[in-house]
Amino acid sequence: MARAKSVTHGAGPKPRPKPAVLPKGARRTTPSPETLAALGPDRLIELILGETARNPTFKKLVSAALASLQGPDAVAAIVDRRLTALESAQGYIDWQKRRAFAADLDATVTVILNELRPLDAGMALDRLRRFLASADGVLNRVDDSTGAVQGVFERANDAFVEIAAGFTPQEAARIAASLVAGFTADPLGPLGTLLGEMVPTLPAEALPEIDGALAGADAAMPKPANARSEAAFRRQAARAQVLRLRQMIADRRGDPDAFIALEREIAPRHENRPAIARRLLVAGRAEEALDWIRRPQDPGIRIVTRADLIAGFDPRGPERDRQALEIEILDALGRGGEAQAQRWARFERDLDAPMLRAHLAKLPDFEDEEALIRALDHAQACADPHRALAFLVGWPDLPRAARLVTERPGIWLGEHYTLLAPAADALAQDHPLAATILYRRLLDNILQLGRSAAYAHGARYLLELDGLADRLEAGAISPAPDAYREALRRDHGRKSAFWSLVKD
Repeated sequence: MARAKSVTHGAGPKPRPKPAVLPKGARRTTPSPETLAALGPDRLIELILGETARNPTFKKLVSAALASLQGPDAVAAIVDRRLTALESAQGYIDWQKRRAFAADLDATVTVILNELRPLDAGMALDRLRRFLASADGVLNRVDDSTGAVQGVFERANDAFVEIAAGFTPQEAARIAASLVAGFTADPLGPLGTLLGEMVPTLPAEALPEIDGALAGADAAMPKPANARSEAAFRRQAARAQVLRLRQMIADRRGDPDAFIALEREIAPRHENRPAIARRLLVAGRAEEALDWIRRPQDPGIRIVTRADLIAGFDPRGPERDRQALEIEILDALGRGGEAQAQRWARFERDLDAPMLRAHLAKLPDFEDEEALIRALDHAQACADPHRALAFLVGWPDLPRAARLVTERPGIWLGEHYTLLAPAADALAQDHPLAATILYRRLLDNILQLGRSAAYAHGARYLLELDGLADRLEAGAISPAPDAYREALRRDHGRKSAFWSLVKD
């Protein structure tokens, strides 16, 4: 007997359409234009509505997209409501709410760029400027230890510069000029960065107007009665921002004299000599550049810690840059002999490899080989063996570096790990004894001081030592590899965290 067909009363669920055929090779579960199109509009609408109910940020993006169908005014109204709320808010955003807050800010910028900009770039630019003007107020009331909120404002800043660059030169100049009043009212605020990034993109004919406006604002700044008051220091910092921006304009106009005059206002008797000399050299005024670079200058105070030195900080860096520029100026003046003498003196004093390379490159043929041997001999005999090792490994002259290590095995300090570790790695292939000495000093330093954060490095050093052991000649080092390992177990056997890494 045939079974009767059941009858369903009422609307019931709609049957889903048959899945579309995907292109060959497409992954069926990876969202892409092809796979999403295969879902069909009804299913996509269902997914979007579900996400808008769960995700307020996504709902704002969808609402803005719908508003764009009505024109730029509708999108601008949505953005304006959010900006007004942002400007009037005073509550503190702690770390627990920071992620959601940053996502909301980022959604506002996304709406401006994706929905408003295609409809009216000018309106988008106005909203970005208003958003950026709120930066100080927002950052003062949020725990932004991760930099997520700051990153949103940086994104808006970059977008503003990009959009403004798309306007005609005259319109871009007008936009930049409109920022001057807001910048001079708060030179330490976000508009200074914005204006500074726009200056390189502006037409040359627009620069005098902006420079004049900045000069007028500088002159109009009130002068506090007490030169040592907090207000006076704030004015000085604000004025320096204005003058630095004017220096950017002077550079863009190719006017070194204007740059120098502004530098004298910013730091009387403490002008940045290399900055001035560089600009004079570029302008073809090498004699003046040499006079500036040789003027005495107070270097200021820089406290250098032992950790700085171990990490590779070189407090002589600014002086090296100054001397390199002086040498460049001497070459431009045709005084090559003086330039060569300075290069060699710099190398002798600091084992400066770039200076030596430049010195050798300037020598006549066949003289450079003799000079190189003399330089390497000087480096190997340097009173600071760690500096000598760094130079010889970096040059590179690994045989000399290996001799330096093996001839003085007891002087190497494991705390100079930024130097010894790469040196040991470089020497391991062809100079196993020298590499062994350095790896041991590194490992001993870690274990003797109980540097648990470096145990992973120590485990690697021990692995390297195990690999080098079979390549050492008998009696080449004391204690022998097996005895050295036994001593490590005896003296540091209770450092289980280290030995577990070695085992793994």
